[in-house]
Amino acid sequence: MSALHLRRWPGNEDRPALALHCMMGNAVYWGPIAEALRDRVRISAPDLPGHGQSPDWPGGTPDYYTAVTRAAAALIDRPLDLIGHSMGATVALRIAVAAPEAVRSLTLIEPVLFAAAPEAQNDALMEDVAARLAAGEDTEAARAFLGIWGGIDWDSQTAAGKARLARQIHLVQASNQALRQDSANILRPEGLEAIDAPVLIVMGEDSPAVIPAIADALAARLPDVARARVPGAGHMLPITHPRQVAELIGLNLDRA
Repeated sequence: MSALHLRRWPGNEDRPALALHCMMGNAVYWGPIAEALRDRVRISAPDLPGHGQSPDWPGGTPDYYTAVTRAAAALIDRPLDLIGHSMGATVALRIAVAAPEAVRSLTLIEPVLFAAAPEAQNDALMEDVAARLAAGEDTEAARAFLGIWGGIDWDSQTAAGKARLARQIHLVQASNQALRQDSANILRPEGLEAIDAPVLIVMGEDSPAVIPAIADALAARLPDVARARVPGAGHMLPITHPRQVAELIGLNLDRA
């Protein structure tokens, strides 16, 4: 797979940071956060495979989630501050478990590692998505998924935007085994415990109930962890509440 499209914002060249976006998003939305933190860090953010201006995932081996992780990890050449949102947060966590020495601080915004809290999983949505995809109803599958996790008004999307989201819903399904069954083995014994960087888990006050359950499970195993909840925010808080998210990231930077 070709290299990812990388977006860079001005900032403190002596302190690099890497930000990983959510499924069905792109790196553009880190812009206001990068600007707010420009005196502290220099944020770079890739468009993940199949998103933004990066190439599509060709399918096959490795699986999509592993392809994303490898492509993101390839952008790290020295210890840095690692930030992730939703699926991007789980990729950041996977990198930190595999190479804790590469991470100066770790900020996890709404990590969707459902396997960490199996008792809180709601399989009905993904079963509905899978059924719609099997029936060739890609658009309806995307609409159903984003109704819970997207925080967008589907009807306000352009025809091109709806078509893009309908293509990307297949990537959601391709990540299902990693996020719901931990096929990447992120939760292996002594994995989370080996992360010695300060970790911050950020949630929206109005996010789905599974998010705090995941946060509880992760926090119980991380050696140096703090948690924050943003009032009035949902799952897409880096977009809807960038100022508050930037302030919280800044607090975690201070801990490193």
